[in-house]
Amino acid sequence: MGLTVGLGAGVSGCSGNGVAAEGVHGAGGEPVAVLRRAADTLRAAGTARATTSMEMATGGTRVTIRGRGVYDFRRRLGELTVVLPADPTGTPEHRPITELLAPGALFMKNRGAGVPADKWVRMEAATASDGNLVTGGATDPFAAAEVLRGTRTAAYVGRTSVGGTAVRHYRGTADLAGAARAASADNRAPLAAAAKGFATAEVPFDAYLDDEGRIRKLRQRFSFVNGRQAAAVAVASITLLHAFGTAVDVTLPRAADIYAGRLAEGQGAPAD
Repeated sequence: MGLTVGLGAGVSGCSGNGVAAEGVHGAGGEPVAVLRRAADTLRAAGTARATTSMEMATGGTRVTIRGRGVYDFRRRLGELTVVLPADPTGTPEHRPITELLAPGALFMKNRGAGVPADKWVRMEAATASDGNLVTGGATDPFAAAEVLRGTRTAAYVGRTSVGGTAVRHYRGTADLAGAARAASADNRAPLAAAAKGFATAEVPFDAYLDDEGRIRKLRQRFSFVNGRQAAAVAVASITLLHAFGTAVDVTLPRAADIYAGRLAEGQGAPAD
C-alpha cells in the first residue's frame, strides 16, 4: 500500500453545554444530513490550506506522518509537503516528500526507493487497495469529506473551537460502500476499492464544522491488513482546514517527469 505499508511494518474537547443551548441536532440541522453534504459545502468554498497527520499503530508501535499544504476543492487538486518520522533505529529523518493530489491519482517526489531525485512516482487511486485514503501518508481532503457521504449514524456532541474558530462537533460512523455510491465520479472507484480492501468498511469519525458547514477538522479511523503481517494496522487520519479562499496553483508533472521503473521491494510500484 505504497508509502504507508513501507512504514506500517515499523510502524478535542467539546462543550458540555452545546447540546442544551442548540437542541439535539444543533443549529446546523439533522446530523446525518449535515455530514452527508459537507463535501458539497467544501466544493462551494473553493480552496483552503490543509494540515494533515496520520498515525499508524500495530502492536506496540506507533508512527505519525505529518503534512501541510493547499487544496482546491473545485478542481480536486492539492499540494502537500509530507514529513516522515525519524527511523526508530536512529537513522536521520527522511527528506520531506512533495505530494500532488489529483482526481484519481497521487504524484510523489523524493519518494526514495531508487527513484531519481528529479522524477515523480504516480499512483492510481482506484488500483490502491485503500483507495488512496492512507497510501501517501495523508488523506486527500476531498476524499476524506466524501467518506462522510456514507454516514450511517451520527450525533451532535456540542460546541467547541478549532484554531480559534467556533465549530459544531459531530461524532458518527460512515460506510465506505455507501460513500462510494454517493461520491463524485472521480472518487467512486477509489472508495469502492477501499470498501473492499480495508479490514472493515466502517469508518468511525469526529467531524468539526464551522457555522457555514465547512469542515475545519476531521478525524477518521481506518483499519487495514498489511500483507506482511497478520495483525490489522489501525490508522487515525486527521485533516485540518483553514484560510478558505487562499490562492492555490498546482501544476501536474509532465509525462517525461514521471518515473517509469519499479520501486524497491515492499514499496509498491508506480502505475503504468
